Amino acid sequence: MDDTPNNLRLLSTLLQNHGYEARSVLSGEMALRAARSAAPDLILLDISMPLMDGYEVCRELKAHAKTREVPVIFISAFNEAMDKVRAFEVGGVDYITKPFQWAEVLVRVENQLKIRSLQTQLLQQNAQLQQEIQERLKAESALRIANQKLQNLANSDGLTGAANRRRFDEYLQEQWQELQEPPAPLSLILCDVDYFKRYNDTYGHLAGDSCLQAIVRGVQAAIATGREEIAPQILLARYGGEEFAIILPHVDRPLAVDIAKEIHGAIQQLQIPHSDSSIGAWVTVSLGVATVIPASHLDPKMLISRADEALYAAKARGRDRVVSDENPELI
Repeated sequence: MDDTPNNLRLLSTLLQNHGYEARSVLSGEMALRAARSAAPDLILLDISMPLMDGYEVCRELKAHAKTREVPVIFISAFNEAMDKVRAFEVGGVDYITKPFQWAEVLVRVENQLKIRSLQTQLLQQNAQLQQEIQERLKAESALRIANQKLQNLANSDGLTGAANRRRFDEYLQEQWQELQEPPAPLSLILCDVDYFKRYNDTYGHLAGDSCLQAIVRGVQAAIATGREEIAPQILLARYGGEEFAIILPHVDRPLAVDIAKEIHGAIQQLQIPHSDSSIGAWVTVSLGVATVIPASHLDPKMLISRADEALYAAKARGRDRVVSDENPELI
């Protein structure tokens, strides 16, 4: 851009003779329109112009997204240091003083185009790298989700969705270690479906499967209701065929008994028909509750044994009830 036609003609001829494609404009407004319609690789810009000088043109170029990255070389007869400083302040990358030498113009143009090319390559490589990073993050996220699903499958009972026996053993050991210091109570509830063999014989195994699934949903609802703070720590596991175990970290005996009673009531409210039960018309459960303070010299199996003895006592006393290890005479 230059308002002197002879300067434009000389520069255009020089650049075209050396293999460059050049466009010439006589004013700042024309320069802005041309650059925004098809952004060039480099702009040679005169400073002294009518209406809009080179500084203002450069500021406008740098303010527009399409032309912001286009390098600008100022070509001017102004040779004062402040003129050059101002040129760089508004976004210029180089400054050529008139009258210019042809060789100097060509070298500076070539250098800026090389820099521009390298910058473009760098931007493209960065964009490609960012895309690869995003794809890798997505792949890692998908892998984590898949691994979590596999872990859940490995730890879950296929029929009921409760934790399986393997996960029960792991979690009991984890909580036994964690609750030793500082000392905190660990409770266990063993829950057995009363006369479940008779249920299967009467209604069939598919109905038996549905019964177990309904019981698990009832137990989960009883555990979660009103206990949002401790519910995430409670583990419900399928311990055997029709036997379930509930591990309750940081839960003392009175609260564990309350939870067991709520589970007992929740199963009663399901009113699953059981015509061959010796207790009543509905499916019922017997529950044994035990609580200990874990210690390094004790074995987690002791907690299981005490809960199992309480469960045995519940069955011995007629089933369909909750018994705690707190009263030895019941064991």
